[in-house]
Amino acid sequence: MKIFAIADTHLSGNPPYKPMSIFGDHWENHWEKIKTDWQTNVSEEDTVLLAGDISWAMKLEDALVDLNEIVALPGKKIIIKGNHDYWWQTIGKMTTAVNGQLTFLQNSFMGIDTYAVCGSRGWICPEDPYFGESDQSIYAREVSRVKTSLKAARDAGYCRLILMLHYPPQYADLPSGFTQLMEEYHVELCVFGHLHDEAIKIAPTQGNGTVYHLVSADSLNFKLKQLI
Repeated sequence: MKIFAIADTHLSGNPPYKPMSIFGDHWENHWEKIKTDWQTNVSEEDTVLLAGDISWAMKLEDALVDLNEIVALPGKKIIIKGNHDYWWQTIGKMTTAVNGQLTFLQNSFMGIDTYAVCGSRGWICPEDPYFGESDQSIYAREVSRVKTSLKAARDAGYCRLILMLHYPPQYADLPSGFTQLMEEYHVELCVFGHLHDEAIKIAPTQGNGTVYHLVSADSLNFKLKQLI
């Protein structure tokens, strides 16, 4: 059993109505690159974590073409919300829409062998210079969701925790509510996306006892990252 991760697939139908090549030539045919690597390395017994920004769709029914592309690939898939996933609905509605073939995380966790995968979208942290007054309530809510997820996994008896966020868990090397929770619950790995281009170079790499993995698609050259 292996666990892989990737984020920021930014799908938009087939053919794509929003080709990602507008953000640079390296994005040309990016989904084909990801699929080729996925089909080569992932078996049905493996799990792939998708850390947000899955589809540009605005509505769930429009996102289904992209979600079904993911369903068709090997392995179990666990998904969290990204800042561009405007199609996101209640867990029940999304699970029904894909006939239970994808796992959506929010305020919950998913057990994989000896690991528990916990997760929520996250948010920019108060130390970020772009953090404003309107961000405070969203940040506090996301910290609370992460705590609920981690606590549920720990209460269920899991000792090895993986935290999946969309946003980085901290700004620069400064602590945050997310890093405090990872230290409190002894999170082993933290997976996140969201960062692109020059921001990739300054992504945090390690917390206090937690190993970080930036898995935005372009940071991985459009290949999945094997975590376990």
